[in-house]
Amino acid sequence: MNWYVVYTKPKWEKKVAEQLLQKGIDCYSPLVTQVRQWSDRKKKVEVPLFNSYVFVRLNEADRNLVFQSSGVVRYLFWLGKPAIVRDEEIDTIKKWLSAPDQYEISVSSLQVGDKVVLESGPFKSHEAVVREVNRNDNYVLLLESMGCVLKMKLRQT
Repeated sequence: MNWYVVYTKPKWEKKVAEQLLQKGIDCYSPLVTQVRQWSDRKKKVEVPLFNSYVFVRLNEADRNLVFQSSGVVRYLFWLGKPAIVRDEEIDTIKKWLSAPDQYEISVSSLQVGDKVVLESGPFKSHEAVVREVNRNDNYVLLLESMGCVLKMKLRQT
C-alpha cells in the first residue's frame, strides 16, 4: 500500500481525516499547535502542517474510495502521476512533530536558487532549493524529493 496526498477544500483537513477514519481508510493529517491572538485573549489551536492536504494509505485499486467523503477535491499529482509519499517521509514528519524543540537547522548566507543538503533535523540528508530569503532569517525551501515547500525560521542560539 502507498501513501497518497489528497487535496481538500480549504479548512477541511480535520473533517476529511475524521470521515476517512470512520470509513476505515488509513489517513494522516499532521497538526501543529500554534498560539492565536484575538482581541481579548490568546488561545492554543491545532492547525494543519500542510494546508488542504491529507495523506491516505491505500491500494491503487481503492483510490476512488476517498471521494465518498465530503471535502475531498482531488489527488495531488506529481509529474503526471498521483503523488506517492514514502513511508520514511511520513515517519520523518511524525518524528519531527513529536519533538519540535529537539531539532535545529542551521543556515548561513544562502541566496535564492542555491541547492542545499539539510544537515540536521527531520529532513536530514534531503536536498532542497532555496526559493525565498526573508528578513529575520526566514527561509522558504523546496524539497524536490517530496514535492513540497518548507518554510523555516532560523533559531537563534
